[in-house]
Amino acid sequence: MTLIDGKQLAKKIRKSLKEKVDREQIKPKLVVIWCGNNEASRVYDRIKSKACEEVGVKFEEYHFGENISETELIDFIYKLNNEESINGILVQYPIPKQISLQKIANAIDKNKDVDGFNPYNIGLLDSNCPVFTPCTPLGIMKMFEEYKIDLTGKKVVIIGRSNVVGKPMAECMLNANATVTICHSKTKNLKEELLKADVIISSAGKRNIVTADMVREGTVVIDVGTNRDENGKLCGDVDFENVKKKASYITPNPGGVGPMTVAMLLNNVIKAYEIQNGIINYD
Repeated sequence: MTLIDGKQLAKKIRKSLKEKVDREQIKPKLVVIWCGNNEASRVYDRIKSKACEEVGVKFEEYHFGENISETELIDFIYKLNNEESINGILVQYPIPKQISLQKIANAIDKNKDVDGFNPYNIGLLDSNCPVFTPCTPLGIMKMFEEYKIDLTGKKVVIIGRSNVVGKPMAECMLNANATVTICHSKTKNLKEELLKADVIISSAGKRNIVTADMVREGTVVIDVGTNRDENGKLCGDVDFENVKKKASYITPNPGGVGPMTVAMLLNNVIKAYEIQNGIINYD
């Protein structure tokens, strides 16, 4: 079994991005918006801020109350779209229930959409010519690349069909010539599907949804889930201690996918700067 060390790989990528920022003497800027008093949002905000500082990306945050209206938030995003000094805009989820996720994604300028959720960028990913790929799927693809895991012809089972991970992850896998199955809360006999898999990617958000009896010998297992155990300790979707005995490659959680998501956000912000300043051209 090989442990996929997302923490170390993310550190390597951040070092490379910092060298690029220093070499090219550029000053990319990310703005993060979050609403309400969700403690996880506050924690993620601090993580992003620290990572930006390390690499040399300017970081600015705006915090709104739980009762902000959809119109107010969208008008604020439009204002940020028009500020040339801002290269990336990210709205931290979860957002208040009165606000449409899709409308927020639609409002962010496609060239500042570092999360990759704008329909324009989703369409480019679907067409296998992505500009901004959502950060978590992109981070997972970088893991496969780093560990030289060939996906061609492999059967990949993804648990979860969200617009943040499941759906864009499936597109990334199809673009890598894998055969893809998406499972979700309505899937019948999940175990049967997983036992066919060469690669399992779980983003269900349900602790121990993947156990050792559901995994074939030699399967690659990527754990994206974010959960808490009975002691309040952060954990993933996978019964790690038992599944690792059967997996060929496996991510820990924490320390696997999470750090890569942040590294890919920084990557996308720098790319956004380059696009907006004519350094690279995707038109």
